[in-house]
Amino acid sequence: MNESEPLYQSRSRFDAIVSDIDGCLCDEHGGPFDLARLGLIREHNAHAIRSNSAPVLTVCSGRPVGFAEAMTRLVGNTILPAIGEMGVYLHDPKTAQSELDPAITQEHLESVAGLQRYFHETLRPMGVTMQPGKSASVTFWHSDTDLLRNRICPGVESLCKERGWPFRVSMSWYYINCDLTHISKATGIERFKTKTNISAERLAGIGDTSSDFAIREKVAFFACPANAIDELKDVADYVAKAPEAEGVVEILGVISDM
Repeated sequence: MNESEPLYQSRSRFDAIVSDIDGCLCDEHGGPFDLARLGLIREHNAHAIRSNSAPVLTVCSGRPVGFAEAMTRLVGNTILPAIGEMGVYLHDPKTAQSELDPAITQEHLESVAGLQRYFHETLRPMGVTMQPGKSASVTFWHSDTDLLRNRICPGVESLCKERGWPFRVSMSWYYINCDLTHISKATGIERFKTKTNISAERLAGIGDTSSDFAIREKVAFFACPANAIDELKDVADYVAKAPEAEGVVEILGVISDM
């Protein structure tokens, strides 16, 4: 491949679709995979890659990179990088290698370690859990979402400010996400674009919650499943009638026909 050519080119309007995972490809509550719909997405990707007739769907998620890799395999994306851990990693399905963003320094990683120590010393005894498998971000969960939102989240924000830890602290549906301020799904997509030579004009995106505004701003066409938050629906080019993976299949049909 010529270095100036895109890694993948389709005959349709778009070459790639970057999709969030939770709330899009799978259930936010940890329920079973919708294997029937995921199978349809896999068939779409296989046909697209074989015939260059449609955009290939890859993932862009806050999930640990191992989870992003697994979802990439599940949906049959064998050629385009996956974005994991809110932009911390690009995973290459062709080489099975995951690359840490070079903008993350040892000092940043020491801040991550400090926040993890705070979890073990203070939050864990309160019944809070920390999502395993992350390298340069921290995610907290508790069964009491109100406790997370009204007590834990403000406390984490205050601690980061006091210690000078460079985190962006935000709430998704059920989690507190603590991400390095200079790393996001947006920076992950920029790295994706550099690696693939796919321009923003040839990119589409799918998301359902606040962190996916970063996808919206980096793609030419953005869509949501029916379960997305209203604020994101307001800036979407298309909102599916169906939720989650069923909605993504609907969106694939719309984008592929463009």
